[in-house]
Amino acid sequence: MAAVASKPEPASQVDLRARVAADGYALVPGLARGVSTERIAADLGDPMTPWGGGVVQELTPRAVSTPNTYSGIFGMGRFPFHTDLAHWPLPPRYLILRCVRGYADVPTLILDGHSIAASVGDGVMRRALVRPRRPRDGGIRMVRLLQSEDVGDIVRWDEAFLLPASPVAKSAFSRFRDLLGMAASLGAVMVDDGDVLVIDNWRMLHARPAIPAERRDRRLERVYLRSLA
Repeated sequence: MAAVASKPEPASQVDLRARVAADGYALVPGLARGVSTERIAADLGDPMTPWGGGVVQELTPRAVSTPNTYSGIFGMGRFPFHTDLAHWPLPPRYLILRCVRGYADVPTLILDGHSIAASVGDGVMRRALVRPRRPRDGGIRMVRLLQSEDVGDIVRWDEAFLLPASPVAKSAFSRFRDLLGMAASLGAVMVDDGDVLVIDNWRMLHARPAIPAERRDRRLERVYLRSLA
């Protein structure tokens, strides 16, 4: 069972950056109360529009949804641990989840991907080439499970949308999956409208428990950030 993250008092943006840098995430209750998700995202960092439809994406449980999406694959069931847009050459650095309607028994689950990567071995992870299950922009581009950038290392993980593309990757993929299955996760609880969770998407994996029928109206809003302010 996941541990439960306590609800800290509202913090300044400097404190929030420090907490994300130290822990890989920050949970701030009431941060966006009375403020639009788009506005709070702009205050916290540099929002990006990953595809058509705007900066903010609404996340609601769906029994049936678009194919090749998490809702389309898993429906109301548990979403496995992953990093968002792991198949992109450069995944978004941060993601914001803003609670609109939440429940204490349906937390966002979080794990430290850098810690798991270190157990697999950084050298192995850096050599592990993976590919997306489907072409993107008309082609297939190989990426690495651990990728170095000037501002930090990217751990990418998504069993639903990434496939090993080399013998080293098959070994690293299997080892990472095994360690992931043994790891203890943290449950970040958002209940009230305006509660905000900021996640370092280059470091932390996140997941969602199965949604009970009586929790179908759970609603979050998500924004991706290139950087924090």
